Amino acid sequence: MSPANESRLSKAERTAQAREKARAIREEQLKKDKRNKLLVGWGIVVAIVVIVAIIAAVVVGNIQNNAPIADQGPTPANGNVHGGVTLLAGSEVQKSEPSSVNLADVPSAPATKPATVTVPGGEAEAGKPVKVVAYIDFICPVCKRFETTYGDALTKLRNDGKISLEYRALGFLDQQSTTNYSSRAANAAACVANTSPEKYADFFNLLFERQPAEGSAGISDKDLKAMATEVGANIDSCVDSKQYRPWVKFATQEAAAIGITGTPTVFVDGKQWDGSTDLNAEIQTAITAKG
Repeated sequence: MSPANESRLSKAERTAQAREKARAIREEQLKKDKRNKLLVGWGIVVAIVVIVAIIAAVVVGNIQNNAPIADQGPTPANGNVHGGVTLLAGSEVQKSEPSSVNLADVPSAPATKPATVTVPGGEAEAGKPVKVVAYIDFICPVCKRFETTYGDALTKLRNDGKISLEYRALGFLDQQSTTNYSSRAANAAACVANTSPEKYADFFNLLFERQPAEGSAGISDKDLKAMATEVGANIDSCVDSKQYRPWVKFATQEAAAIGITGTPTVFVDGKQWDGSTDLNAEIQTAITAKG
């Protein structure tokens, strides 16, 4: 309607026209508000569904990570019945055939810590290099400090054929994560020893390099598998099946039974290092004694 025609409208007509425009504007605004409410409502529903899915995944993951572990199971190839994997020169590990362990075979822990801990399989055979056995836990910060302090020297000694270096990874500090990370990491390392022993040292080092904080969830199984892939090993099915968790459980309880109370605990040809002296000097003394 042109301004000229509008000017000929009566006051009542102009008022009615204004009311109609106002009504149309209100109706359009109501429609917009309704659409916005629907969008917000569906957005909330979607957000709730996502949150529920995340919570469910976390709960399922925690149930799986904290599920009871069998009391018996296989040892990995290249791992012994005491939970150990022995590093020799370079990337070589001491070969061994798969065996099995049963928790029923572990003796009861002593009421008091023995004055002298006797470590099973801790002494080198005649004519063999000095044997160093280290009980470690992959979430233990002191173990990481031990590796930082002595790792290079120990690597040189084994590369020179002066020592063999056996690591026994335990689940002592499972309670220091929400997902039993210590045992999960030890299982992943065992998986690598079983299928790709030449990658064990690299994976071992990577676990300490990326050590999670105590009290955290630790590294997820997905990321543990990815880390193994980084060093050239495929452990996906082994991690998913928790194949060597019974072996880790056995080693952890055996360690407690013989008097191991913490990590790292280190033995040089069966003699426990008390941590107050230079480990390199202790090892050199043992090497010299062998002639």
